[in-house]
Parts: sequence; structure tokens; C-alpha cells
Amino acid sequence: MEPGTLLYDPATDTVGEYQDKAGPYALLRPVGGGREWQADAESLRPATDQERMSAGVRAANYRPRTDAPFLVTAAPQPAPDCARCAELAGLRATARTAIDYSVETDANVLLRKHRSEAHPA
Repeated sequence: MEPGTLLYDPATDTVGEYQDKAGPYALLRPVGGGREWQADAESLRPATDQERMSAGVRAANYRPRTDAPFLVTAAPQPAPDCARCAELAGLRATARTAIDYSVETDANVLLRKHRSEAHPA
């Protein structure tokens, strides 16, 4: 079996993506990702078109949505005349220029935390 092949496991009534073999067992992973499970390699069969489609739709429905407008917030603004705020805003600007979204997000989190502690509204 090739890794990535979609197989039906009758013991769990689930379609999984073949990963590898471990002794007499096949290692399957849920379509869309998740924790692997061991299945009896002898009882597996290729998934039908209907089973593959259902597994793909199920995976898409469980995928977290990150494009919702309620998740988009304005970046925190530095407080005037605060060196720490200016430092974090500079870090954010540098990260944005370098297209490093991880560092940019970290800078926003640190700036929000600093503002809530040092400049309560």
C-alpha cells in the first residue's frame, strides 16, 4: 500500500489515510489530520468514492475557520510617551516588513498585555 491511500476500516467504520505498517497492523490517520490508529491490515479495503467524499466533507466541516470577521481585530496602538510600547510597536513593524507573521503576532500579544498592565483604561 502507498502512503496517502484512503482505506476503509470496518472495525471502526471509518475511512483513514494509510501511513505505514507496524507489524501485522496498518497505521491509519483520519482524513484531514488527527491521531493515528492501528487497524487489522487484512480487513482493510480501498474506500469507495462515496466513502472518500464523505470523509473529505467531514474533515472540511471540522476544520477550524480563521477567516471569520470576529477574529480580525485592529492592532493595538502604543501609548504615547511609553518606551516599552514604542519598543514593541517597532518590533511589530520590523516583523511586518520581514513578513514574519509569528513575530508580528507575538509583538501584538505582548503590546496588548503591556497596555492592560501598565496603561489600564
